[in-house]
Amino acid sequence: MKTTHIVSRILFYFTRFLAVVYFSLAAYSVFTLITGLFLTFKDNGKYFQVCYPFTSHPLMLGDYNLPYILFDFLAPLSLYGLFFLLSSNVFKVFYQPKLFTSNGISHLRRFYLSNLLIPGSVIFVAFFFVPLDNEVSLFILLHGMLGVFAYFLAAIFKQGLNLQNEQDLFI
Repeated sequence: MKTTHIVSRILFYFTRFLAVVYFSLAAYSVFTLITGLFLTFKDNGKYFQVCYPFTSHPLMLGDYNLPYILFDFLAPLSLYGLFFLLSSNVFKVFYQPKLFTSNGISHLRRFYLSNLLIPGSVIFVAFFFVPLDNEVSLFILLHGMLGVFAYFLAAIFKQGLNLQNEQDLFI
């Protein structure tokens, strides 16, 4: 169990770091797109470049049209920030002193619901505004499988919590 605690703690910090990076990139991109600071354009305004702060070196590139910016640029950045944040909360569950808790089950529940519902919903809405790549369906499938796996984990944790509570009543 000690190895599980160590690995889950490492993964917690790693995924929390990735969440901060993705959310920061999304916030910085929104800031540059709204203010025009650190933003350059290519091909007569057809493409934009979000540059590193105080430089003209491109950090991220994209088509300069609203549907693309919303669904192909900002949505993936912010939603993967959310994904890594929820993942870090799940990893945090595994290094707590008590494994089966209602708090752990709620983290798992949020994780599986977000993986099952959000990708399909966003792609459904995006379908009406932007052309979708074939790889998008693969990402939806992978998030769906991850959601189902997390659902089973949540069910196991719920059963473990019930058994733990029953055992506490007998003591």
